[in-house]
Amino acid sequence: MKNCKILMLLGFLMMAFSVFSQGTVTGTLIDQESNMPMPGANVVVKGTSNGVVTDFDGKFSISVPNTTGQLIISFVGYLNKTISFNVPSGQTVNVGTVNLEVDSDQLDEVIVVGRGVIDLAKGRNTPIAVSSIKSAEIQQKIGTFDITQTMVNTPSVYVAGQAGGFGDSRIAVRGFGQDNTAFLLNGQPINGMEDGLMYWSNWSGMADIANLIQVQRGLGSSKLAISSVGGTVNFITKATDKKEGGFVSTAIANDDYLKTTAAYNTGMSKKGFGMSVMLTHWQGDGYNDGTKGEGQNYFISFGYKPSEKHNFNLLLTGAPQWHDQNFTKTIASYLQYGRKYNNNWGYLNGQYKSERTNFYHKPVANLNWDWTMSEKSSLSTVLYASWGRGGGTGNYGASIPSSFRTNGQINFDALVDRNLENGGVGVALDGKSYLIRSSMNNHNWYGLVTNFNHKFTDNLEFNAGADVRTYYGTHYRQVADFLGLTSWTESRTLRDNTHQPIGSPVSNTVTESLSPRPWESTFNSLSESQHIDYNNSERISYGGVFGQLEYANDNFSTFFQGAVSSQTHQRFDRYDYLAEYEDSEKVDNIGYNVKAGGSYKINQNHVVFINGGYYSRQPYHDNIYLNFTNQINPLTENEKILGLEAGYGFNSTYFSANLNAYRTSWKDRVKTSSRVNSEGNELFTTNEGVEQLHSGLELDFVVKPFSKLEIRGFASIGNWEYQDKVVTTVRDQDRNVESVTEVDVDGGKVGDAAQTTAGVGLKYTIFERFSVDSDLRFYDEIYSNVGAVKENLQLPSYEVVDFGASYKWLVGKDKANSIDFRLNINNLLHKIYLSELRTNIKTTDLINSQAPEQGTYLSNNRVYNGIADGNQGFFGLGRTWSFTIRYNF
Repeated sequence: MKNCKILMLLGFLMMAFSVFSQGTVTGTLIDQESNMPMPGANVVVKGTSNGVVTDFDGKFSISVPNTTGQLIISFVGYLNKTISFNVPSGQTVNVGTVNLEVDSDQLDEVIVVGRGVIDLAKGRNTPIAVSSIKSAEIQQKIGTFDITQTMVNTPSVYVAGQAGGFGDSRIAVRGFGQDNTAFLLNGQPINGMEDGLMYWSNWSGMADIANLIQVQRGLGSSKLAISSVGGTVNFITKATDKKEGGFVSTAIANDDYLKTTAAYNTGMSKKGFGMSVMLTHWQGDGYNDGTKGEGQNYFISFGYKPSEKHNFNLLLTGAPQWHDQNFTKTIASYLQYGRKYNNNWGYLNGQYKSERTNFYHKPVANLNWDWTMSEKSSLSTVLYASWGRGGGTGNYGASIPSSFRTNGQINFDALVDRNLENGGVGVALDGKSYLIRSSMNNHNWYGLVTNFNHKFTDNLEFNAGADVRTYYGTHYRQVADFLGLTSWTESRTLRDNTHQPIGSPVSNTVTESLSPRPWESTFNSLSESQHIDYNNSERISYGGVFGQLEYANDNFSTFFQGAVSSQTHQRFDRYDYLAEYEDSEKVDNIGYNVKAGGSYKINQNHVVFINGGYYSRQPYHDNIYLNFTNQINPLTENEKILGLEAGYGFNSTYFSANLNAYRTSWKDRVKTSSRVNSEGNELFTTNEGVEQLHSGLELDFVVKPFSKLEIRGFASIGNWEYQDKVVTTVRDQDRNVESVTEVDVDGGKVGDAAQTTAGVGLKYTIFERFSVDSDLRFYDEIYSNVGAVKENLQLPSYEVVDFGASYKWLVGKDKANSIDFRLNINNLLHKIYLSELRTNIKTTDLINSQAPEQGTYLSNNRVYNGIADGNQGFFGLGRTWSFTIRYNF
């Protein structure tokens, strides 16, 4: 009995000592590449089974049985990290922020600069609907596609236009086009200032330099007063690499595609200097006929870190390129000549020649400065500039008769012969003269974005900043190829201050041409006397201020954000106006946005949030001036956008998911044109009252059943419709209403993007450093891109399967270097599908309304997969492949 009492006493003492000696270790896990929290990572006390999982914000708290020891932190796709701890008995120690490095099949660590102005979701505790694509995935899956291809496995994202040629794709987010989705490069807005559009050919090098792409659907976290109706896409580029080294790579692909890249990093010296350089060349014939292309990409980054408080990075990048283009055609044309048919090219003297070529060079420079002012305050600033030079070619003058085509292709020899019939003297509107023109779109763009951050307390944080930019764009046409002509003469009547043509016509004759290539356009230009058709410019100046206040504790966060901006527009027309009336009046517009939201962390695994925002967005420049003249549209007004969204997030060791719901209303869209009637009075025709309502649900998830397998999936169900009526109002020059016509479009489907999407992707590591992956995507509820109509045409649904395989071979001394092999096969099963349509012809429509006896498309069996073959559009790409070898040193 005595021995039992002693044993019990010892047991109680051991238990008491164990309880007393226990402590707690806390910390936050961060992805060092994107600086974002990492939920769902494993944190285990070494030598035990005691472990926890990081929460939605990457935070963890774990009880440790001993005062000293080590934690093992692991996450699929990242290198394990071991952290030592020393915890006084019964106390809590915070190990701070822990950065996980990507594993060996990811790109090297980079210095992320401009953190304060780069609006990543991590910059705010309150969650948003967001998807991130890291550099390794970009490098692996891009193949020969535009950078938009990396976003196809994202809910509510649709990519179209790839059949047009290299760089001609378009992206829609939640059913809103590129002019209503904001795109940022290191915090710099890059949507076109005139119309908000994006031309991905100008950014053909983005896949080589992108370190992270973050797609923020809906309201996003951007603090700027920008056009993020559908969402915000942030491109974060590489910066000066910390480590010395580099790589060389070669890629081959279908249709004679070849790409070579070389890069070298000096590493950061002891004095804080470093430089990274990358050069790329690519060329290929394109998937469709007549879509050849060629280009380069250069990236130069200088880094300087004089102290722990200051970090500078100067970046210069550009991607000069040219590519021949394919435009939408009738389905009947494709059925006659083949799915790869392109009618924009032919032969001259037996050599290939295209009528349609896009060429552009847009160098971009930005200087980032991060200043850690104190433990609570910091300032980030980016000063940027871009200089765009280039344009697109096309036919000019007389049309091409069908007899000048052979098997649908252009007989340029016949065009030259016709030009020579007049002795090589080209005259506009003579019905014979023909040349290839270049429509030039040049610009100089300068701007600055700065953001000040201050932490009042551990829970209360404040941001304030400014966004200023000025843009000067010039647009004109010049001759790219005379095709045998020695000169070209055309006439026009100049306009006065009433914007009406007056006086006698004036003529000009041009004799010079410039090759449609990016480098030639960068360093050469023709004088204004050699311009044809038009020659005008615009100055757009923008200034805005923004601010954000956020409160966050362990379980709750809320924020309020606002921005106000002013835009000034002026147009200059040197071609169609008398000299004294070349400059238009200035137009000033004020816009603003406000956002607010909050989130609540139910427990370590569950979080819910709700956000709302309202935008008053200024009209684009192209809608301010009427009919490509200096005449100001008196009826424009700010567009109104109201966005609401709510979400739920779940995170655990093996499974994480996000479910989002949204509702976006877009009102007061106005389009105006003017004309002079037979009585000499000016009339304004306005299409107004166009309203779109987009609502839907989005799901994305990641499943990690074991270390070698990762499953990712997404689904989105949208309902994107036009509301009420479209009203066409005609007003006289005194703004008196002359007529009102209403067209009911209520319930009409918004086109140009799939309203229902779903996908699942698998990545399986067969053995160390060798993995295979596959993605299956399904698209449905796709409608024609024809604007506001009551009955839109629905395209057939389709699905595609992509496949990839990767292997890393360790080589060199101590296996420090590697050779990476990557194979991509897109549309593995060679699915044939219509990706987009630009018309709305029903099978029951008459083939010829002037000859009803010819019957309908259906009665004539002119139907393809349920679609009338008179519709114009694109087929999607069939099976394509690419193979890349990369040596890292």
